[in-house]
Amino acid sequence: MAPLVLASASAARAALLRAAGVEFVVRPSGIDEAAFKQRYRAAGASAIDCATALAEAKALAVAAQIPESFVIGADQILVCGEEWFDKPANLEAAAAQLRHLCGREHSLATAACAIQGGLLLWRGTATPRLTMRRFGEGFLADYIAAEGEGALGSVGAYRVEGRGVQLFSRIDGDHFAILGLPLLELLAFLRGRGLLRE
Repeated sequence: MAPLVLASASAARAALLRAAGVEFVVRPSGIDEAAFKQRYRAAGASAIDCATALAEAKALAVAAQIPESFVIGADQILVCGEEWFDKPANLEAAAAQLRHLCGREHSLATAACAIQGGLLLWRGTATPRLTMRRFGEGFLADYIAAEGEGALGSVGAYRVEGRGVQLFSRIDGDHFAILGLPLLELLAFLRGRGLLRE
């Protein structure tokens, strides 16, 4: 059977699939995500439409090289008010982003798809909403120091599966989608295709 391929460099997505007992290989697409998102933003597209299109573009790019494989593409964009956020470039940017989100609600436009041989076989989206509590500079400094480079691995500069949960007063939506994949729907698709046992 052709291998299942994750077209993403996300450690969180890989960890979700591994924890669920899914066998796969990682093959990032190499797509310029920033330029892609800028084009969609300039065209007035919604964050979920952009995330969906980018997930598909990533999967298509990898599937073109290995058409026999099932390729999973995924993307996530944090939306707060009118602003879109990506993974912070450094710890200073992570702290600035968390200050911006402090005391506010934001959403995570999360999309995933599966492609084989250039054909879209499955698509899933979710938009969890999270409310960040108000916190002081002392807490923020301690948080950034404790998380270190880990704060740079997600669009929100936080990991709700770890210390980042302390940032929140309310979380609404699918836990797995917050971490980067609509996992239950993806697992159902994989079972339906015979890639996992029923």
